[in-house]
Amino acid sequence: MNIFLMRAALLSLAASAPLLAAPPLPAEHLTVTTLPPNNPHRIYVLDDAFTNEIDARVHLFDGDTYRRLGQIDAGFNPGFNLSPDGKTTVVGTTYYSRGSRGTRTDVVEFTDNTTLSITHEIVLPPKRAMTLPTYFNVAYSADSHFLYVSYVTPAASFGVLDPAKNTVLEEIDTAGCVLVIPSGPNRVSSLCESGRLLTVTLDAEGHEASRALSDAFFDPDRDPVFVQGVPMTDGFAFVSFLGEVHEVDFSGAQPAFHQPWSLVSATEKGHWRPGGTQIGAIHRKSGKLFVPMHRGGEGSHKEGGTEIWVFDMKTRQRTARWPVKPHKLAPVLAVQVSQDEAPILFAATAHSDVAVFDARTGQLRHVEKQLGQTPWVLLNP
Repeated sequence: MNIFLMRAALLSLAASAPLLAAPPLPAEHLTVTTLPPNNPHRIYVLDDAFTNEIDARVHLFDGDTYRRLGQIDAGFNPGFNLSPDGKTTVVGTTYYSRGSRGTRTDVVEFTDNTTLSITHEIVLPPKRAMTLPTYFNVAYSADSHFLYVSYVTPAASFGVLDPAKNTVLEEIDTAGCVLVIPSGPNRVSSLCESGRLLTVTLDAEGHEASRALSDAFFDPDRDPVFVQGVPMTDGFAFVSFLGEVHEVDFSGAQPAFHQPWSLVSATEKGHWRPGGTQIGAIHRKSGKLFVPMHRGGEGSHKEGGTEIWVFDMKTRQRTARWPVKPHKLAPVLAVQVSQDEAPILFAATAHSDVAVFDARTGQLRHVEKQLGQTPWVLLNP
């Protein structure tokens, strides 16, 4: 038989044979997984997304495995914090109906840190303070009964929320003082432009019971402080632009101020300065303070640190200097330290990398490249 006729016959037989259907693929089902058990080296990284501000994120990163665990959407110019038990992330944010314009909605969103699912939200009046992120944009009371949100309309005030009942309980006028610094179950302090602290005490329903204005603890004209207070065992340390450390004890009914001390020597003053978006971290058990420092003049307080300086808060002496350039790191904008017996120091850089150091020795363990666009605040439970 002609070879071409044979091929035609075979093709004809193949075309007439019944097709064998492939077995159906199993149906896919979407599921929600849970995160591994929490550990002291998990870090929450707020990416303010400064180049496209309506799309901020909170990234979760594990400092032991160097894995990115997930993210929480955070809207426009958010404030965020963790609940005292570390089980909930709270984000105070703003949305517009047309993305960057339109009807404004301010809201506080509560995220379960096991599944990263939003469990509920509380709608706010449209006056949430949109500032660089700090611990004090949104904050829990010590017993988690109240949640406080800083407002600016431009009048300064703060909202008192009940996170269990999903309600706004009260708005407290703060006479020009800003932010919410919680202490105990029912006290909130705000920073005033005079260098004082206004402290409001609340009753059981979240209404104002009393208020008091402290003496000035810094001179805002000569040497203002960064509002990014650094948590201590009994309060917060506020670092000034020139490197003065103001320790404030918030354990009593009113703030108590320790004698200020300096990060810099007489010859370094005015030449070496702290700077960045989160300008200090304290390992509370050992009393070690970590501060990004740089050479700079007046107005350089937003510049990151070319070195990380380590201080003993008991002796108020510098114990180490860790230059970051040998590690090929950009200047450090934010630092956070874990609170366990083997602490690690996280450092976010101006190039959006997050470095992981041994907080006891300064040894660099890992650099996570491009963890977001602008990782400006780091929190760990």
